[in-house]
Amino acid sequence: MSPHRIFITGIGVAAPTAIGTDPFWRACLDGIAAVAPIPAHWFNYHPPSSTLWAPLPDFDYRQYNVNRIERMQIDTATVLGLCACKQALDDAGLITEQKDEKKNTFAVEGIDPARCGVFFGTGMAGIAGFALNQAFHCFSPIKERLGDGSSADSLLRMPARFNPFAVSQIMPNATAASIGIKYSITGPNTTFANACAAGTVAVGNGFRAIRAGRCSMAITGGTEYLGDEFGGVFRGFDIAKTLVRDCVEPEKANRPFDAKRSGFLFAEGGAAVLILESQEHAERRGVKPAAEITAFAESFDAHSLMALDPEAGPIKTMVRSALDEAGLTPDRIDYVNAHATGTQLNDEVEARLIDEIFGKKPAVNATKSLVGHTIGASGAIEAAVTSLSIRDQAVHACKNLETPVRDLNFVTASGPQEIRAALKNSFGFGGHNASLVFTRP
Repeated sequence: MSPHRIFITGIGVAAPTAIGTDPFWRACLDGIAAVAPIPAHWFNYHPPSSTLWAPLPDFDYRQYNVNRIERMQIDTATVLGLCACKQALDDAGLITEQKDEKKNTFAVEGIDPARCGVFFGTGMAGIAGFALNQAFHCFSPIKERLGDGSSADSLLRMPARFNPFAVSQIMPNATAASIGIKYSITGPNTTFANACAAGTVAVGNGFRAIRAGRCSMAITGGTEYLGDEFGGVFRGFDIAKTLVRDCVEPEKANRPFDAKRSGFLFAEGGAAVLILESQEHAERRGVKPAAEITAFAESFDAHSLMALDPEAGPIKTMVRSALDEAGLTPDRIDYVNAHATGTQLNDEVEARLIDEIFGKKPAVNATKSLVGHTIGASGAIEAAVTSLSIRDQAVHACKNLETPVRDLNFVTASGPQEIRAALKNSFGFGGHNASLVFTRP
């Protein structure tokens, strides 16, 4: 066993239900869910089968060390990542001092920046900014010919100009790079694009870097922003028949693990950051950890770009590998934060997997039943929930779970729960799977 134990010392969250870790966690325990009609002007472009999404609340980006000029230069996915990062640093008790006022950069007191890494995940960060700039590129000549006030104005929802920072906006690595630049972090800086498993993979690789002795601290997490002006990303998921179809009662549409589930609730975006520190680093600072990460494992289905392998063989191998690394038997797991998208196949496969490995002992819940599916940010947000559940020894309920697909110990009411060890699973489009094991410090 490696001598390097890894603690989670800071958590930051930006989600459809709330911006900020404390309000987000209160919303989880109160069973507050985000769901609303999609923007009305999206209907101008196509007749959607799904008509609901989980929009983000408004927030003041200036509270999170982002100024007005930077906001024009970076995509909203990066803004969300910086927002969650500032929260996590504050939560970890790490003090930041302005290093360069003109560049609006900072230094983190009491750490070696060369021994700190940034590990961040995303599915398609920058795509919303790309859509807007592409629209200007393609349609501004047409709009010029038509003149102002034409019937096409309602369709050609373009910015005033082509953004000169378009390239840096659409780079998938922009969020990780922006965090590194913002806080003068010179250790490894890596981006993971494993679709819906990206956030979990990023946290896991930060864990590995500390365990291997390459870093003493890691800023880990995931971000996503999919609310493009034209609803094109939404349409991509909608036409693939992955989104909620039963939209008659909006508050009941999103129902992972329920027999009446009809797909996942598309989220506008979100982000979460977990600060990881070696035991020695955390103890030197005198910080109290929320949870400890004891294992990380990955696998690949080699089955389909869009569908989970129904037999789940690689996932079972991965989960057992994670348990072995953590030195735990299945009966030692008290809580499973599931991937739980609400799609027909995925929920059935995941529920069967949990039943076969763990039986009915662990409490099981679905954070996506509250916040929707934030794609590349989902694993990081759910890792944050798992850490908060261990910290407070409490779990949130599965929203809208009336007829479970399997007889498991699903959480039907928020409340106290003894958690000594927990598992977080994520499964991404393409066949990417990831598991993290958390324990009570």
